Amino acid sequence: MSHPIHQANENSPYGDLTREEFYKKHQILHQQSFMLNHKGMNIFTQSWRLDSTTSHLKGLVAMVHGYNSQSSWLSELSAIAIAKAGFLVCALDLQGHGYSDGLPGHIPRIEPIVTDCVQFFDTMKSNYPKLPAFLYGESLGGAISILVCLAQKGEWDGLILSGSMCGISSKFKPIWPLEKLLPVAALFAPTWRVAVSKPLASRSYKEEWKRRLVAKNPDHRRFGKPPAATALEFLRVCEYVRRHCHEIEVPLLMVHGEDDIVCDSNSARFVYESVASKDKTLKIFPGMWHMLIGEPKENVELVFGTILSWLGNKGAKAKAGVHPPLSLEVHL
Repeated sequence: MSHPIHQANENSPYGDLTREEFYKKHQILHQQSFMLNHKGMNIFTQSWRLDSTTSHLKGLVAMVHGYNSQSSWLSELSAIAIAKAGFLVCALDLQGHGYSDGLPGHIPRIEPIVTDCVQFFDTMKSNYPKLPAFLYGESLGGAISILVCLAQKGEWDGLILSGSMCGISSKFKPIWPLEKLLPVAALFAPTWRVAVSKPLASRSYKEEWKRRLVAKNPDHRRFGKPPAATALEFLRVCEYVRRHCHEIEVPLLMVHGEDDIVCDSNSARFVYESVASKDKTLKIFPGMWHMLIGEPKENVELVFGTILSWLGNKGAKAKAGVHPPLSLEVHL
């Protein structure tokens, strides 16, 4: 099954169709809404599934996008690919991203983001209690998915990490001595944007036309470099993931580009080797970059063929059971 990205062009993820025509062509039922979170913020949420009876659903896939991204536009195409494979897919815009409330790109603490994810995903799971549930995170969304998994031990049937932020490449860390000064900058100038020296899209998407497509997103908040407080938080999250990933026990699939210079593939390998999961798979693809959807067609098909095959296998084997009480606490 071909990924919908191949029907896009540099102006629109839907090619020459409208969004509604695109959904109709792929027989996708799409829903969107706003969720009021615990802080009274409006958080944009979406879901996708084949426009057919729910009895045929293979499972629920909860997606978490990366930094400087959102659940729509390019991310939406991967959601549709998974939905066409028979899954109910849901996603939200993180605070400060897409249509959600929040200062653009400002994430001084990750815990409220994790709480938003838990709130929305739990609502979706409660509506479909018999479906096996999987987390899918890209880049920063991978780190957030790990934190959700750690906060909800026993609540998930599998975890997929794509280009996950398990460690930030030295090529994208602030130059010395700025990295050492980040705590001071975060305290006195938390919104100072200093951390990343090169545009993320130019180092994340291998195909030039996809970079142009990312730039033409009409709803995209162009905030570029993460502020000092956010950069410091990312480093803290990576350290937390390194110290606690051994607690992960769910079936795990990690896919990562070997030439990813944003999120270090060696850190992904460390997480893979550290997790307690007995069922775990690591695929590091030679020559591929950070955003795997940004690769040429044959690479995209290879990566998402791997993901869809893994999901189909785990969805068929997973059985919905009685879960332990939910814990919302994440202490980093």
